[in-house]
Amino acid sequence: MIIPVILSGGSGTRLWPLSRRMHPKQLLPLVNETSMLQDTISRLTGSPDIDHVMVLCNDDYRFMVAEQVKETDIATNEIILEPMGRNTAPAIALAAFNAVREGDDPVLLVLPADHVIADVETFQSALQLGKQQSEAGRLVTFGIVADTPETGFGYIKALSTGNQETVYEVDQFVEKPDAETAANYIADGHYYWNSGMFMFKASTYLEALKLHSADIYQASQAAFNAAIRDSDFVRVGKSEFENCPSDSIDYAVMEKVDNAVVIPVDIGWSDVGSWSALHDVGDVDDLGNTLIGDVKSGLTTNSYVRANNRLVVTLGVDNMIVVDTDDALLVANRDNVHDIKTIVEQLSKENRAEVNLHKCVYRPWGHYQGIDAGPHYQVKRITVSPAAAISLQLHHHRSEHWIVVSGTAKVTRGDEEFIISENESTYIPLGEKHRLENIGKIPLRLIEVQTGSYLGEDDIVRFEDIYGR
Repeated sequence: MIIPVILSGGSGTRLWPLSRRMHPKQLLPLVNETSMLQDTISRLTGSPDIDHVMVLCNDDYRFMVAEQVKETDIATNEIILEPMGRNTAPAIALAAFNAVREGDDPVLLVLPADHVIADVETFQSALQLGKQQSEAGRLVTFGIVADTPETGFGYIKALSTGNQETVYEVDQFVEKPDAETAANYIADGHYYWNSGMFMFKASTYLEALKLHSADIYQASQAAFNAAIRDSDFVRVGKSEFENCPSDSIDYAVMEKVDNAVVIPVDIGWSDVGSWSALHDVGDVDDLGNTLIGDVKSGLTTNSYVRANNRLVVTLGVDNMIVVDTDDALLVANRDNVHDIKTIVEQLSKENRAEVNLHKCVYRPWGHYQGIDAGPHYQVKRITVSPAAAISLQLHHHRSEHWIVVSGTAKVTRGDEEFIISENESTYIPLGEKHRLENIGKIPLRLIEVQTGSYLGEDDIVRFEDIYGR
């Protein structure tokens, strides 16, 4: 059996303003109509040795991840929640401990959730070879056949064995090189891009981790042993995991073992690490443009233009990135898009909300979107999914007025419970306990008008919550 371990952490700030800390790139539909996480799972469909996946993610993303996984054709048995980021070596250790807890020893296939793979057939063929190597006790990594001297990737140097054409012993892992060194790597022919994809038996990884990075092994084991299981979620021990050193699998394990092998693959791979990379994997027209959404372009070449909600027009520009969202507009030269992290860091220091959230904010019960705001008032458009409910809560600094646009709502207000439907409304006074439930079979849509001295999302006191927040 192969258990894919999907690493779905990370904030993807290099794709701001579309990717935000609370809604990162792996949960966004960047290259088609499904998210990158869903694409990662879907390309495993049809593999005879895979019937479920294991996903690791930040606690903040858990409900979005759970919903997206349910929409794929492969089930998940558990979603492991990391209390904080500790890099890939501890994350994979948690997955490995989970995989062997009942005495099994499956092959783990470690996949980042935010990569593009165009040639799925070749990818799946490589997995079968990787399984054979893993069952023979080797730690497998997949090296991307490098066709250009990229400076944004790490590299894997392979040793030619002389009697194998598709599997090579690993000589060394090397850091991101400068341009001259990268060119030398390509000319040498023994170097491959480090894809961040790995394959090994769970026990093989744990034994190697214990031998070469015992501190990570022990802290990860303690965190897993302290885990609490909540439906599909595995909540590992927070204090135990906080004490775990942060390190990548490359440094903690792969560079130190003598049984690591690399399988070179040419699968149309991209880590979509920048807007320029996203341009390259998109549908490029005859003028070198990738145009998404309601875009009109004239005399525009070699550019990526994305319009999410309104008409965007470009005229007489070349080599540009233009990304329009509800609350932020990015205009950049393609040669400078890597500097976006500096801008995001600056916005973070200024505590700008645009770093963390879109105007459309997803919650386990549905989503809401701010549509107007001013001194002492705010207007939101709220959608509650069927059978979902907000928590029983109150606010110390604001009152709320709800107007139902469609659907049927059950409202709890103080000691009252009553039903309101389309074109009906109700008022929630400041300090009053209240809850909103969708008791219908269609999404409940309403307009919420908030008024008060403070309208922040942290002015919520929860008393009951079916989602365990």
